Amino acid sequence: MKITYYVEIFSSWCHYVEPVWADLKAHYAGRVEFEWKIALMRPEDFPVSREQCDWFYRRSGGTVMHQPAMLHSGWFEPQRAGRYEAPNLVAEAGRDFGVTDDRIRLALARAALVEGRKIGDMKLAATIGAKAAKLDAKKLLRAAESKAVHGRVAASTAEFFAHRIDQRPAFVLTDTIGDKAVFSGLVRYAPLAVTIEAMLMDTAAYAAHAAHHGKPPSNSE
Repeated sequence: MKITYYVEIFSSWCHYVEPVWADLKAHYAGRVEFEWKIALMRPEDFPVSREQCDWFYRRSGGTVMHQPAMLHSGWFEPQRAGRYEAPNLVAEAGRDFGVTDDRIRLALARAALVEGRKIGDMKLAATIGAKAAKLDAKKLLRAAESKAVHGRVAASTAEFFAHRIDQRPAFVLTDTIGDKAVFSGLVRYAPLAVTIEAMLMDTAAYAAHAAHHGKPPSNSE
């Protein structure tokens, strides 16, 4: 089976769910295929001021997630009017250099949400991403600015919305027998793990049945 994680670098909820994602990958290694895809937030989804951003962080990090430290709103730049695609493009561009793991996007998320760095700037984002993955920053920057990377990010964002969801993080679980489970906005380990276990059990049962009984009879008889 496969689990796809839709992520936006600037999403605080995606930041909070990263330990869960890491635990799932470790626990189900070899049994589940894991992948992440960028799902850009719309400009209107971003806070309109640092004060508003801090209010959101106090609610999510303090009240809901009980985080020991508040996230940093220093990344906010009013002149961008909610256009913060740069770090997401840089994370996606890493694939062009064989970096499909979490290193680049985790480094970028930390730079923004923990350190308050203004990674809406493409050059800064590329510098941070390149350092995390030991890549050439200029080459990573060129890739992030390419039509190909822009196209992939647009496609994965459209795919996210095609699931009729709008909350990140989102997880789409699929298996070989046609089942699909969609979680949007959940950041807890338990519901994801229980669903993975159920889907693995069902696919194993189908495989066992096929081994004993083969394919179903045709309709021609």
